[in-house]
Amino acid sequence: MSVSADDTLARCRDAGLRCTKALEELLAALLHAKGPVTLVDLAESPPLASLCDKATLYRLLLRLTDKGIVRRLGLHERAAYFTLIIPGDHRDYLICTQRGSIASINAPCPVHELEEEIRTTTGFQGLYHELKFFGVCPKCA
Repeated sequence: MSVSADDTLARCRDAGLRCTKALEELLAALLHAKGPVTLVDLAESPPLASLCDKATLYRLLLRLTDKGIVRRLGLHERAAYFTLIIPGDHRDYLICTQRGSIASINAPCPVHELEEEIRTTTGFQGLYHELKFFGVCPKCA
């Protein structure tokens, strides 16, 4: 699924966020990332490093997370990873309990049918789920 920077900025405006240059660059970095990224990865990106410090970047990520535009992933005691939520595009993740690294699962999600059944029987709107598997990755094993 493809999403444009303009679509994502429109979602931010609709959520009541002010669209600054730092926000635009952060969204661009998340759109072009190959997977979930850490705050450090984002802060070291030249366009972002020239616009804001790590604390400002973290506050932006928290606001985007609160508005349902970005998802925070990871273990509580490990570095957090952030990924852009793209409407209609669902991802599940493998999380290494040793390093805290995260990888997308390239397999069909086994709970989509259950989610639809729950939506139908309960009448819940905006229903979604997150599926995360925890274990030790091959590098750490």
